[in-house]
Amino acid sequence: MKRRHGRSLSSEEAALWRFVTRSVKPLPGHDPPPDPAPRAPAMVAEEKKPAPERAPAPRHVEKRPPAPPPLVPLERRQLRDLRRGVKQIDARIDLHGMRQAEAHHVLNAFLRRAQSQGARVVLVVTGKGGTLKDEAINEDVFIRADPFSERGVLRRLTPHWLDLPEMRPVVAGYSRASREHGGDGALYVRLRRLAGGRGG
Repeated sequence: MKRRHGRSLSSEEAALWRFVTRSVKPLPGHDPPPDPAPRAPAMVAEEKKPAPERAPAPRHVEKRPPAPPPLVPLERRQLRDLRRGVKQIDARIDLHGMRQAEAHHVLNAFLRRAQSQGARVVLVVTGKGGTLKDEAINEDVFIRADPFSERGVLRRLTPHWLDLPEMRPVVAGYSRASREHGGDGALYVRLRRLAGGRGG
């Protein structure tokens, strides 16, 4: 049924109109229109649920080894006690006369052995080196000093060897020795404690 202005009744309005017309007795020859056939329920398309997002595969992250602890020079009080003899040096090594490769190997072995024996502070003597001079054989003959001589090289290389990452578990720090123990030609080296054992 249409209302004025041609607007169609909604399904709710049509149902209400039929309910009202049933309660009114129709005029002879004017039977009320039959109820429309029920409509089949509209098929509601099932909404496709989005597929669950897959978590990305965990990326293999290579674990980096922890950074080695920094070296710390000996404390001023510790240096003073060593100079005065209040604190004793636990072990010492003299690298004089050794070539670089030999000195490096001997130094590493010495430090690890001293650590395993519970040493706290050791003395490493490198020698001061110095300026190379020609050596006089007599008044007229001189032997030229070898410009490639390793004199003084150990003094420069030893701190570098102590700073190497593989020595960090052994060496805690180092400082120039006092004059009584060699001055510029020697180093006090403080050793770390061994895990669960002895050491300094």
